[in-house]
Amino acid sequence: MVGTSGTRLILLRGNSGSGKTTLARALQRGRGRDQVAVVSQDVVRRDVLWAHDRAGNPAIGLIDLMARYALDQGISVVVEGILHPERYGEMLRRLARDHRGRTLAYFWDLPFEETLRRHATKTKAAEFGETEMRDWWYGAARVDGLDEASIGIDESLDDLLHRVGADCGWT
Repeated sequence: MVGTSGTRLILLRGNSGSGKTTLARALQRGRGRDQVAVVSQDVVRRDVLWAHDRAGNPAIGLIDLMARYALDQGISVVVEGILHPERYGEMLRRLARDHRGRTLAYFWDLPFEETLRRHATKTKAAEFGETEMRDWWYGAARVDGLDEASIGIDESLDDLLHRVGADCGWT
């Protein structure tokens, strides 16, 4: 078992450009220092490990380890990323199963064109584009065994902050 009855584990999944990182950082800022750790797939895989996103890549285990460590310190955790279900699903299911506190999972169910539009507004838009995003796209594939709530195209950041905060019991 990992964490405490008071910790929250929030899993944010979706295709590239959905808004996962934006929500994760806003949740963290809203709770204040030392309250919420954000474990970002992009940071762990690309920046820390410089690993390809394939089955068995070392980011899977490191994301799990980082989340478990923070939860055991009494810090709530947001794990966010594309987190392709075939590669990350088993780790996410184990982490959710082992967590003592409330676990919440969300999936951005957006059309590809909307993710492209959102990506174009970001500072990192020049780093990659439509071709890469099409390669990473996996549609609405869910993680079996996680009760992932859908996030739709019309939900604003404020809407999501209120929704997730209420789901966590923070509001």
